[in-house]
Amino acid sequence: MLHPSYTDLMAVVNSDVEEGEHPVVQSRYSIVMAASKRARQIIAGDEPLVNALDKKPLSIAVEELYSGKVKIVGDDE
Repeated sequence: MLHPSYTDLMAVVNSDVEEGEHPVVQSRYSIVMAASKRARQIIAGDEPLVNALDKKPLSIAVEELYSGKVKIVGDDE
């Protein structure tokens, strides 16, 4: 089981959205795509933004999203 859950991740990612605006992430698919893209960046050599001791790249990417170290931006930004 993925921890944190998809709903928790979506809440964190959308926490900066102001009242009346569309949320940046509206589906699980968007979270999965963002986490996998960041994991590929880590595999390619980018430095992790969180403690990465004995963790796989996808776990690091999810933790970065959850801690707010990595932001997901919409198409218009």
